[in-house]
Amino acid sequence: QVQLVESGGGLVQAGGSRRLSCVASGKIFSINTMGWYRQGPGKQRELVATISSGGSTNYRDSVKGRFTISRDNAKNTVYLQMNSLKPEDTAVYYCNADYSPGGSYLGYLEVWGQGTLVTVSS
Repeated sequence: QVQLVESGGGLVQAGGSRRLSCVASGKIFSINTMGWYRQGPGKQRELVATISSGGSTNYRDSVKGRFTISRDNAKNTVYLQMNSLKPEDTAVYYCNADYSPGGSYLGYLEVWGQGTLVTVSS
């Protein structure tokens, strides 16, 4: 079974920084896109950033210039460096990955992490 484990959440003051990590483990042949999503209090889950296996990135407008997504393919790990944090960035941050289990399965499956809470105080 494939699982994603996030780490790095916690309490940070506005203007501060935080780095989230997410490690994928299990029966993985390859990973296509990895990404970070978040769900703030009373809000729907929203995309924060994604990164392809080749390194192409995509960000939601509100985090552009402040957040940076990166990955280490050898370690099946994706990171989210968050700078200049704002109270509105407070949310549970979820890691997501599209992976291939290999073998006779030709497509990609989707897996989610359990989430890590980031709280930004004003």
